[in-house]
Amino acid sequence: MEYFLIPLVSFLVAILTFFSGFGLGTILTPVFMIFFPIDIAIALTGVVHFFNNIFKLFLTGKNVDKSVLFRFGVPAVIAAFLGSYLLIHISDVTPLFTYTLFDKEFLVFPFKFLVAVLLIIFATIEILPYFKKIQFSTKMLPLGGFLSGFFGGLSGNQGALRAAFLIKAGLTKEVFISTTVVISSLVDFTRLGVYATRYAQNQLNDNITLVVLATLSGIIGSYIGNKLLKKVTIEWIQKWVTVLLIILAISLALGWI
Repeated sequence: MEYFLIPLVSFLVAILTFFSGFGLGTILTPVFMIFFPIDIAIALTGVVHFFNNIFKLFLTGKNVDKSVLFRFGVPAVIAAFLGSYLLIHISDVTPLFTYTLFDKEFLVFPFKFLVAVLLIIFATIEILPYFKKIQFSTKMLPLGGFLSGFFGGLSGNQGALRAAFLIKAGLTKEVFISTTVVISSLVDFTRLGVYATRYAQNQLNDNITLVVLATLSGIIGSYIGNKLLKKVTIEWIQKWVTVLLIILAISLALGWI
């Protein structure tokens, strides 16, 4: 089932990333969580996300603002390492609490609960008009880079924070896209390097075929999105996906998955 569902979602979401405001990692990570433990799901999504970004560099990576790249990108890379390191060291701990429902015991682990909260926060940020209007001074670029990099390494979600801080950097649309893709690629490269220290232990190599299928599907979706759907807005898709993400996050927080 995962060999059909995950590549399909990767393809569709890659198209949406060009016009919907959602990031590939935001939606694809919970889908991976259905079939894999949460830390492996984040790592697998990271691989797909990284290669999708590399492809986007060929599509849009013509103009990069070196000043913004340095001020935002360097803190993001450092924080991505810290967030990734935290991810691989807090996933195997004792339950935060347990409870019984309908004669069945459910375990709620700290890391799953944390990721559930992050999913709800980032899904909300990416859909509500109020949060889309929030912008930060260019003086806050290093802080923005650190925060987006940290949460990118910890949960795979970095797009919403990155956009909020970079939108005020005075970049043209083309430079903005190029710069964000480069920064995202650097964060992905950093966190994947940390995740790789657990690849053998978690048998991630056994899922290489699935990763390749999801990556190729994402690349095809990105190509179609870049060529055909740049000016399309489908707000109702955003809203429905947000609802589904929140439902999934609540299920994760309650120990149901």
